Amino acid sequence: MKSPKRPKKYEAPSWNYIYELCIQVADQIKRSKYKPDLLVAVARGGWIPGRVLSDLLENPNVATIKVEHYVDIYKTLSKPEITQPIPIDVNGKKILLVDDIADSGKSLKLVKEHLLSQGAADVKICALYYKPWSIVVPDFSARMTDAWIWFPHEIFETMKKVYLKLREQGKTRKEIERELLHIGIKPLLIQKFLSQIGGGRTKG
Repeated sequence: MKSPKRPKKYEAPSWNYIYELCIQVADQIKRSKYKPDLLVAVARGGWIPGRVLSDLLENPNVATIKVEHYVDIYKTLSKPEITQPIPIDVNGKKILLVDDIADSGKSLKLVKEHLLSQGAADVKICALYYKPWSIVVPDFSARMTDAWIWFPHEIFETMKKVYLKLREQGKTRKEIERELLHIGIKPLLIQKFLSQIGGGRTKG
């Protein structure tokens, strides 16, 4: 397990912004004339953009594959592992591989190689965001960033990890709330989720 030495910057896009990014990559795919037979969403991050792109590209054929890599914020396993293989035959199919972000790029590289080994005719990668250090550059993407993205579909999960880390550093509840507000998390969500994570309001 390793913890890459990268700046701990955060960004919290809204649902509307995520949808706008999906539109951007869908437009790129249409302009490229690439017409996949199947969209493969990488669980869990690829589920949301995979479903939206299925709609925007008018392609109802969506499957999923699960990869385990990140175990905490900025902490990964030494290498990604496919823990739930794709449940359908991909032989001869053109595939659009979808994830919300290409961070190290190792998971997407692993899945692409796996799909090709299963007989896929072609695999192109689509990610809403990608990091400058990713070992793969997506064929279709909307934004490059070096920030840790707080996707709207994983705010509770990410907040819990950040809260526990900051508490370990001696931060008070109010200091943590200020950091979360600065990141862009809505006050209502901060109060609701911290009450669950921290067991109610605490002093400080």
